[in-house]
Amino acid sequence: MTQAAVVLAAETNNPLIPHVYELVVGGFAFLLVFIVVGKILTPRIQKTLAERTEAIEGGIQKAENAQAEAQAVLQQYRDQLNEARQEAARLREEAREQGAQIKAELREEAQAEARRIVEAAHAQIEADKAQALAQLRSEIGRLSTDLAGRIVGESLEDDARQRRVVDRFLEELEGSGTAVR
Repeated sequence: MTQAAVVLAAETNNPLIPHVYELVVGGFAFLLVFIVVGKILTPRIQKTLAERTEAIEGGIQKAENAQAEAQAVLQQYRDQLNEARQEAARLREEAREQGAQIKAELREEAQAEARRIVEAAHAQIEADKAQALAQLRSEIGRLSTDLAGRIVGESLEDDARQRRVVDRFLEELEGSGTAVR
């Protein structure tokens, strides 16, 4: 083979240059794929993308609405918490006031009870004093009648006479300012 024949044979079997029938079949296949993709798949893909876009936008809107609602609920809870704190503070203040009032009432009752006890003690002291004075008068009377009977030399056993002598003696004692109290 000659060099020209080798070059011609090499040019006809060049693997880099396709044959015409391959170009026709490849072009027809490309057009078929282009039509199938353009007419059938592209609208479906666009429809799916539009649905996803709507779903995402709807989800974003729902999330924004839910967030706004959550913020409103949070603010409502905060307001309720503030109201509860104010109510608790008011109740504490009322309890303090009631405690102070109860203390004042108890103090008043204790002072009244103390006054009653002091008055009862004074009354008891006065009663004891009166009883002691009566016993003292009786004892002084008995002693004075015994003494007077010894001095006078006559018996003062008569009760009426004894009382008169004792009363006169006690009146003289009280009149002179040396009365026992």
